[in-house]
Amino acid sequence: MHRKPWFLISSLRFLPLGVAACLSTLSAVHPVEASDALVLPVPTTTIYPGDTIKEAWIIEREFAANSTYARGNVLTERAALVGKAARRTLLPGVPIPINALSEPKAVLNGAKVRIVFMESGLTITAFGSALQSGSVGDNVSVRNLDSGLTVSGIVQADGSIRVSGS
Repeated sequence: MHRKPWFLISSLRFLPLGVAACLSTLSAVHPVEASDALVLPVPTTTIYPGDTIKEAWIIEREFAANSTYARGNVLTERAALVGKAARRTLLPGVPIPINALSEPKAVLNGAKVRIVFMESGLTITAFGSALQSGSVGDNVSVRNLDSGLTVSGIVQADGSIRVSGS
């Protein structure tokens, strides 16, 4: 017959029932295993709205699989972060919500931009002032610097605005 050491038995006798029960089950508790962990990309520094996220600003950190971050409303891939613009302040060590990022702005409000009209082999270019910021593919308004007229067009990857005749 195996006996427990006398000092354990006597010390458990004076503890409240709940504490004694917790101590007796302590041996059954195990640390978080690798399969129970969730690895998420997090910032290493504070990232402010409008900043374009760089590779060096992101590290990966483990979180418990049952944490609030496991619900799927945060980004799980490092590649999905790099090159995107922060829409709000991102804090170091905290996972990044899906809605906290956007495409970087190719055209900024007030910037001088090239306006391009192309149709049936005819190309007309002019310069204008952007009346709003926009990412590639966004529809923005631009004031033509020569005529003063306001036109709208689609932001291109090179930062120009493509307008159509209709």
